[in-house]
Amino acid sequence: MGIIAWIIFGLIAGIIAKFIMPGKDGGGFFLTCILGIIGAVVGGWLATFFHIGGNVTGFNLPSFLVAVVGAIVVLAIFRMVRR
Repeated sequence: MGIIAWIIFGLIAGIIAKFIMPGKDGGGFFLTCILGIIGAVVGGWLATFFHIGGNVTGFNLPSFLVAVVGAIVVLAIFRMVRR
């Protein structure tokens, strides 16, 4: 259930990250969602590994916040690499 939760959170987190960091990414909606999924999965793994963010398992607010932060970080890295 963990990876499925992070994928679903990633879709939503990618959209929220795009609203927080507007701009042209060159990939459109689908690339934003994929970056959100990657950010959520990586953010969830790192938060679990380093025991950050409280209980980041399942569908809850700390997990969602970790997913959004992960998506924002991945979107920012993508923009830096793309330049």
